[in-house]
Amino acid sequence: MRKLFVLSLALIVTALFGFQIVLKATTPFQEGHILAEAMKQFKEKIEAETKKAIVVELQIGVVSEEEANNQCAQGLVDLQFTGGRPVEVFAPEYFFVNAPFVIKDYEHFLRVWNGPIGEKAKALIAEKGNMICLGTVYRGYRQMTASKPIYGPSDIKDLKLRLPVVPTWIKIWEAIGAKAVPVPLTELYQALKEGGAEASEGDVTQISSFKLYEVQTYLIITNHQCGVGWITMNKTAYERLTLEERQLVHKIMDEVCTWATEKLKASEGDIIRFLQDNGMKVIKLDEGALKAIRELAAPAVEELFKTTWPVTTWAEVLAQ
Repeated sequence: MRKLFVLSLALIVTALFGFQIVLKATTPFQEGHILAEAMKQFKEKIEAETKKAIVVELQIGVVSEEEANNQCAQGLVDLQFTGGRPVEVFAPEYFFVNAPFVIKDYEHFLRVWNGPIGEKAKALIAEKGNMICLGTVYRGYRQMTASKPIYGPSDIKDLKLRLPVVPTWIKIWEAIGAKAVPVPLTELYQALKEGGAEASEGDVTQISSFKLYEVQTYLIITNHQCGVGWITMNKTAYERLTLEERQLVHKIMDEVCTWATEKLKASEGDIIRFLQDNGMKVIKLDEGALKAIRELAAPAVEELFKTTWPVTTWAEVLAQ
């Protein structure tokens, strides 16, 4: 009864005086991407729970990952549903949690991120980025797409591979032999269509939601990286909320992250079949080819742990 009374009072106050909390949320991903779906789910749940005493305004696929992160840090938006940019910018020494070939799977990621290592990274994001980490979502393993068949390292050599503007990823892929073409996410499709890049890598929801099947012929199953989405909230906006409102945000976000992760895990195979139905030819690399690619990447990864991620070692991360 008390909860209903509080909600009813909130509705009356909102109706009479306009005291409505409006949260602006953004994602750089397109409609259909799991993070866009998670953002819409958060809006639906929190508005229903509060009878629209809290409303969420959505911005989907308009800005780049770099812009979304800047906007959230500066308070131009309150929430972002994005990739690893918050870690890369504000806790760069911990960015190995979102790098090729480092993390084994999502369960391994959660052990690292929710353990002592991850807690230190979250503290840095709060301190330097003015953002609170609210949760993570499994985005699926990252795969490759290409305009030509790829069966092993020799086919990657000198391949014009579109990568996000992420120096550590570029270093690893160049060690494998690719020619990196750093392009923001919003320009991904055009870069492939116009031939500025002849291949890309990303999770299957990225590949499908950006309609890369229209501009790429092959989907190469490499599972080279466990894709993760981060949800962060501007710290100033977070601290404006009451304790009860913060608890509600955390509760609903936990539900949304679980829902999105389970949905993606259940549908990953279906998305791959969708890509096949839309003309992509699937190549599943054999273990020998995958091992050869990992061996080429390994020296670059080890070097990054010494120079860029010195807070731990690759061996210690794998032991988590």
